[in-house]
Amino acid sequence: MSSPLLSRPGAVAGGGPDAGVALHYGHPAQEQRALERGQGVVDLSQLGVVTVSGPDRLSWLNTLSTQLLLDLAPGQSGELLLLDPNGRIEHAAAVADDGERVWLVTEGGHVAALVGFLERMRFMLRVEVTDVTEHTAVLGTCGDGWQAVAAAPGHVLTWHDPWPTTAPGGTSYGPTDDEHPGRHLRRSLGLVDRARLGDVVDASGLRLAGTWAWEALRVEAWRPRLGREVDERAIPHELDWLRTGVHLDKGCYRGQETVARVFNLGRPPRRLVMLHLDGSEHLTPEPGAPVVHGEKEVGHVTSVVRHAELGPVALALVKRSLPADAELVVDGIAAAQEVIVPVAGEAVGRPVERPGQELRRRPRA
Repeated sequence: MSSPLLSRPGAVAGGGPDAGVALHYGHPAQEQRALERGQGVVDLSQLGVVTVSGPDRLSWLNTLSTQLLLDLAPGQSGELLLLDPNGRIEHAAAVADDGERVWLVTEGGHVAALVGFLERMRFMLRVEVTDVTEHTAVLGTCGDGWQAVAAAPGHVLTWHDPWPTTAPGGTSYGPTDDEHPGRHLRRSLGLVDRARLGDVVDASGLRLAGTWAWEALRVEAWRPRLGREVDERAIPHELDWLRTGVHLDKGCYRGQETVARVFNLGRPPRRLVMLHLDGSEHLTPEPGAPVVHGEKEVGHVTSVVRHAELGPVALALVKRSLPADAELVVDGIAAAQEVIVPVAGEAVGRPVERPGQELRRRPRA
């Protein structure tokens, strides 16, 4: 569905997973700076919203997902992943509870599949799954901008992005929290009455910014996104998503064996990198473009943005063994690699020795 905010002056429609909302309103660099200062708001009404109600909602979602949700307090924010039996990512969602229901925010194109999966897993439990996207829209803010949205009539709930602070039970492949490039971002999602979307924006007093600005800040923060970084092979380790999306010490869930094995042994098949692209030709590749080292294809681009300060940059998934100093090319454009998940593929807290290794040692005669 198209957003009514596309009728605002200067609006240019987005595409891909952001179709239906504005890419920008005529001044993307200014919009990004306003957003960074907490003075902008982004129409993210292309996202889908699902609620789960019933007394078993938290314990049920806890058994299905990668996240520990048993003690999720009303108003607390987190995120969860749903994996296939081989540990590959199928769904990702922002999660918050209001005391009566759990709210899940995910890509609009994934809502039907998410609801279908949850419905199949209900069994005899006291839960009810509802797609409320038709009635609920999402607005994005940074810094303290969320307060202006929360004060507006029509506001329902606020979710605060935990990225990149390593959650309890999580671990990181990339830099420590206090050295992470996303440590100052503080993104939030405001859920609002869709019928009052324009009124909420106007009442907030914030400047409208497009997804160009939102995505530029996300890429700068190395924040993985379901609709961009996840393909049919992606596992959380490759994207440094154990940082906020996975609790390593909780009970069983689908895909847990792969999560534990790759964490313990290290070396995920691929790793996320940031690419600084040569902007001299004023050209940028499209998501999905192959990343080439010499004559070999070593990965593909997942997200491409033009950042107001960094210029053209991208996120890409490449072979883990690719040297960190490898010279790369994307669609004829030179690309310099900035490491996110290290080449060694080892997370914080990984066992020094493989679990069970001591059982293989033979005592000396």
